[in-house]
Amino acid sequence: MYAGDVHPHHAAEALTAEEDAVLVDVRTPGEWALGVPDHDEVKLVSWQFPDGTPNPDFLDQLAEAGIRPDQAIYFLCRSGARSQSAAMAATAHGFHKAYNVAGGFEGKHPTPGWRDLLPWRVPPPI
Repeated sequence: MYAGDVHPHHAAEALTAEEDAVLVDVRTPGEWALGVPDHDEVKLVSWQFPDGTPNPDFLDQLAEAGIRPDQAIYFLCRSGARSQSAAMAATAHGFHKAYNVAGGFEGKHPTPGWRDLLPWRVPPPI
Protein backbone atom coordinates (compact mmCIF):
# COMPACT_ATOMS: atom_id res chain seq x y z
CA MET A 1 0.00 0.00 0.00
CA TYR A 2 1.05 3.62 -0.41
CA ALA A 3 0.73 6.62 1.93
CA GLY A 4 -2.68 7.57 0.54
CA ASP A 5 -4.68 9.74 -1.80
CA VAL A 6 -4.59 13.51 -1.29
CA HIS A 7 -6.75 16.29 -2.68
CA PRO A 8 -4.91 18.54 -5.16
CA HIS A 9 -5.11 21.55 -2.81
CA HIS A 10 -3.61 19.47 0.03
CA ALA A 11 -0.76 18.44 -2.28
CA ALA A 12 -0.14 22.07 -3.27
CA GLU A 13 -0.09 23.14 0.39
CA ALA A 14 2.23 20.29 1.38
CA LEU A 15 4.63 21.10 -1.46
CA THR A 16 4.88 24.64 -0.12
CA ALA A 17 5.06 23.74 3.58
CA GLU A 18 7.29 20.65 3.51
CA GLU A 19 10.87 21.56 2.65
CA ASP A 20 11.78 18.24 1.00
CA ALA A 21 8.42 17.41 -0.58
CA VAL A 22 8.51 16.77 -4.31
CA LEU A 23 5.87 16.54 -7.03
CA VAL A 24 6.40 13.83 -9.66
CA ASP A 25 4.35 14.17 -12.84
CA VAL A 26 4.18 10.62 -14.25
CA ARG A 27 2.40 11.50 -17.50
CA THR A 28 4.02 11.10 -20.93
CA PRO A 29 6.16 13.68 -22.74
CA GLY A 30 3.25 14.36 -25.09
CA GLU A 31 1.05 15.21 -22.11
CA TRP A 32 3.76 17.38 -20.54
CA ALA A 33 3.93 19.40 -23.77
CA LEU A 34 0.34 20.52 -23.10
CA GLY A 35 1.20 21.82 -19.62
CA VAL A 36 2.79 20.90 -16.31
CA PRO A 37 2.12 22.02 -12.72
CA ASP A 38 3.82 25.34 -12.03
CA HIS A 39 5.99 24.38 -9.09
CA ASP A 40 9.75 24.59 -8.49
CA GLU A 41 10.02 20.98 -7.38
CA VAL A 42 8.14 19.19 -10.16
CA LYS A 43 9.97 16.21 -11.62
CA LEU A 44 8.91 14.66 -14.92
CA VAL A 45 9.24 10.85 -14.82
CA SER A 46 6.90 8.78 -17.02
CA TRP A 47 5.23 5.81 -15.35
CA GLN A 48 4.47 4.23 -18.72
CA PHE A 49 5.06 4.89 -22.39
CA PRO A 50 2.40 6.37 -24.73
CA ASP A 51 1.51 2.86 -25.93
CA GLY A 52 0.65 1.87 -22.34
CA THR A 53 3.68 -0.33 -21.65
CA PRO A 54 5.30 0.25 -18.25
CA ASN A 55 8.53 2.21 -18.01
CA PRO A 56 11.00 -0.42 -16.72
CA ASP A 57 13.39 2.33 -15.60
CA PHE A 58 10.84 4.26 -13.54
CA LEU A 59 12.42 3.61 -10.12
CA ASP A 60 15.94 4.26 -11.42
CA GLN A 61 14.73 7.51 -12.97
CA LEU A 62 13.27 8.61 -9.63
CA ALA A 63 16.72 8.17 -8.10
CA GLU A 64 18.36 9.95 -11.06
CA ALA A 65 15.98 12.86 -10.48
CA GLY A 66 17.42 13.15 -6.96
CA ILE A 67 14.39 11.77 -5.16
CA ARG A 68 15.20 10.08 -1.86
CA PRO A 69 13.18 7.37 -0.06
CA ASP A 70 12.72 9.64 2.98
CA GLN A 71 11.05 12.46 1.02
CA ALA A 72 7.31 13.04 0.75
CA ILE A 73 6.51 12.35 -2.91
CA TYR A 74 3.26 13.47 -4.52
CA PHE A 75 2.60 11.53 -7.73
CA LEU A 76 0.38 13.12 -10.37
CA CYS A 77 -0.99 11.94 -13.73
CA ARG A 78 -3.96 12.93 -15.89
CA SER A 79 -6.71 11.23 -13.87
CA GLY A 80 -5.05 9.65 -10.82
CA ALA A 81 -4.81 6.04 -12.05
CA ARG A 82 -1.19 5.97 -13.24
CA SER A 83 -0.04 8.07 -10.31
CA GLN A 84 -1.69 5.63 -7.91
CA SER A 85 0.20 2.75 -9.55
CA ALA A 86 3.42 4.77 -9.39
CA ALA A 87 2.88 5.50 -5.68
CA MET A 88 2.26 1.81 -5.00
CA ALA A 89 5.43 0.77 -6.88
CA ALA A 90 7.52 3.42 -5.14
CA THR A 91 6.22 2.31 -1.74
CA ALA A 92 7.05 -1.32 -2.53
CA HIS A 93 10.63 -0.21 -3.18
CA GLY A 94 11.19 1.77 0.01
CA PHE A 95 9.64 5.18 -0.70
CA HIS A 96 7.28 5.19 2.28
CA LYS A 97 5.88 8.72 1.88
CA ALA A 98 4.44 8.17 -1.61
CA TYR A 99 1.08 9.89 -2.16
CA ASN A 100 -1.33 9.88 -5.09
CA VAL A 101 -2.85 13.22 -6.09
CA ALA A 102 -6.49 12.14 -6.41
CA GLY A 103 -8.21 13.14 -9.62
CA GLY A 104 -4.94 13.92 -11.36
CA PHE A 105 -3.91 16.92 -13.43
CA GLU A 106 -7.25 17.30 -15.19
CA GLY A 107 -9.63 16.25 -12.45
CA LYS A 108 -13.21 15.16 -12.97
CA HIS A 109 -14.50 18.42 -14.42
CA PRO A 110 -13.50 20.14 -17.67
CA THR A 111 -11.53 23.01 -16.14
CA PRO A 112 -8.47 24.44 -17.85
CA GLY A 113 -5.14 23.35 -16.39
CA TRP A 114 -4.37 21.57 -13.18
CA ARG A 115 -7.40 20.46 -11.19
CA ASP A 116 -9.24 23.10 -9.20
CA LEU A 117 -7.45 25.81 -11.18
CA LEU A 118 -4.12 25.31 -9.42
CA PRO A 119 -1.19 26.95 -11.26
CA TRP A 120 0.21 25.36 -14.41
CA ARG A 121 2.44 26.37 -17.31
CA VAL A 122 3.47 25.17 -20.74
CA PRO A 123 7.07 23.94 -20.43
CA PRO A 124 9.85 24.56 -22.94
CA PRO A 125 10.18 21.81 -25.57
CA ILE A 126 11.74 18.60 -24.23
